[in-house]
Amino acid sequence: MSLFGSARRHPSAILLVVQLLGVLIYPAMEGSRGGRVAFEILGIVVLVLAIFSVRATPGLTWVSVCLGIPAVVLSLVDAFRPTDVIVPISAALHAAFYFYAAYSLLRYMLSDHDVSTDELYAAGATFTLVAWGFAYVFVIVQALVPGSFTAAVNPDQDRSWMELLFLSFTTLSSTGLSDIIPITSWGRSVVMIEQLAGLGYVAMVVSRLVGLTVARRT
Repeated sequence: MSLFGSARRHPSAILLVVQLLGVLIYPAMEGSRGGRVAFEILGIVVLVLAIFSVRATPGLTWVSVCLGIPAVVLSLVDAFRPTDVIVPISAALHAAFYFYAAYSLLRYMLSDHDVSTDELYAAGATFTLVAWGFAYVFVIVQALVPGSFTAAVNPDQDRSWMELLFLSFTTLSSTGLSDIIPITSWGRSVVMIEQLAGLGYVAMVVSRLVGLTVARRT
């Protein structure tokens, strides 16, 4: 089977792989203008793949496009001419896009009682989409309420995107291994909501997929 054919059959797998590669590549992009631009380009790739994945779900593609296009434009503007006004607006559009893409994949996984290979990949892709979405919510909180998050290193500085993404993953997975700490009421409120979302995802989605897989094999 060709690579293009595999991508069409398993768009969720491609989305998941690119997002995980992004986690490994992002640290090399921090600290330079060229890295910032490369970071935004990779983000655009993830957005396009997410739209492609939504097309394979019961979600509305036009909603993803309407959220994704302005998010891409503001990302490019922020890369070349960053301003304090653009940051929360761009983050809000990104968060809305990722949450809608995650919602669409959830509908896709819960639409029947048969577990396909792509639905298993979708379980991982949905988790990363939600983690990305909450990371952007953290960006909004930090922009509107400076000092919402602190850390052992440079505690008085704003947290970087990688630090907030790390906080999001550790919160959503309930591992609690993050050294990034919310210290304002708004920061703690968002973290608590993400903790509840992570617990609900494992309890309702992952357990359902595991149960259906075991029942099919039995």
